[in-house]
Amino acid sequence: MDTPISPQGDLGRVQAALETILVGKAESVRLALCCALAGGHLLLEDVPGVGKTTLAYGLQAVLGLGFTRLQFTADLLPADVIGVSIFDPEARDFTFHRGPIFTQLLLADEINRATPKTQSALLEALAEGQVTVDGTPHRLPQPFFVVATQNPHHQVGTFALPESQMDRFLMRLTLGYPDRAAERQILTGGDRRAMARQQAPLLSAADLLAWRERVQAVRCSEALLDYIQDLLAASRAQPDWDGGFSPRAGLALRDAARAHAVLKGRDYGLPEDVQAVAVAVLAHRLPLTDAEREVRRLLESVAVP
Repeated sequence: MDTPISPQGDLGRVQAALETILVGKAESVRLALCCALAGGHLLLEDVPGVGKTTLAYGLQAVLGLGFTRLQFTADLLPADVIGVSIFDPEARDFTFHRGPIFTQLLLADEINRATPKTQSALLEALAEGQVTVDGTPHRLPQPFFVVATQNPHHQVGTFALPESQMDRFLMRLTLGYPDRAAERQILTGGDRRAMARQQAPLLSAADLLAWRERVQAVRCSEALLDYIQDLLAASRAQPDWDGGFSPRAGLALRDAARAHAVLKGRDYGLPEDVQAVAVAVLAHRLPLTDAEREVRRLLESVAVP
C-alpha cells in the first residue's frame, strides 16, 4: 500500500503546480520531476512552440534553484559555456572567470544548434558535476541539473548529439501537441512563462538534495533487479539494436524507477515503476528511428515478476 512521504516538502503540490504551467502534459511533468529527483539530466526534443522552455522555467520556479538560460548557436564556443582564464597583470597570474554553466539549473536551449566542439564542453559537467580548465577541476553548484532542448534533426542548422552525449541524459521526453481542451486553456489563459516566473518556490535546493537521498534509499528487491537485468539481456539479443543497453542504462533505469516510487509515496520499487519510466530512459540510447516503439515492444516481451 502506498504511504505518503513528505519530510522536506509536498511533492504532490510541486507536481500540481507544474501541471498548471505546462497544461495537458501530466505524464511529461511527472517524468521530468522523476528526472530531477533521480539526480539525472533531462533532454526535451520536439518541434518549437510546444512548451519545452516553459517546462524548464516551471521546474526552476517550483524547485527554487539558481537558474541560467544559455542559447546554443553555431558560433557559441566552449569558453562561452564553461568560462575562461584571463591574465591579471597586477597579480601576474591567470584568474578563472566562471561561465554560465556554474548554476544549479542550466537551460541549454536548442543544444543541437551548437557545433560538436561546443556540445562536448558539457560532457564532463553532465557526467562528473565539474569542469576542468587549464588542468584545474572546478566543482559545479549542487544540485546541478541540466535541462536541454533540441529541435528535430531534420530542421536546418542542427548538429546531431553524439551517442556518448545522449547517454549522459537520464531521460529524453517528447512533449507533443496538447489535446483540444488543453490547447483551448492555453489560448484563453495567460502567458505560461509569466506564470512560471510568478510561481513561488515549493522546495529549495537543500530539499531537492534531501529528496535525492530518499530516492537512493528506495529498496529494490532481488526480483526487481532480475527484471531490470532481463530487460537489458533481452535488448542485447536484438539483432538490429547495435549491442543493446549498457550497464549504465541499467543504473539509469533503476534510479528513475526509484524516483517514480517516491512520487507514488513508496520506499520500495515495483515493476510498474520500471515500466513507467522505461521509454523515457531507454529510447534515446538506441540509434533507431522507431526507438520508443521498440522499447515498448521490449517491455511486452519480458516477463514481469
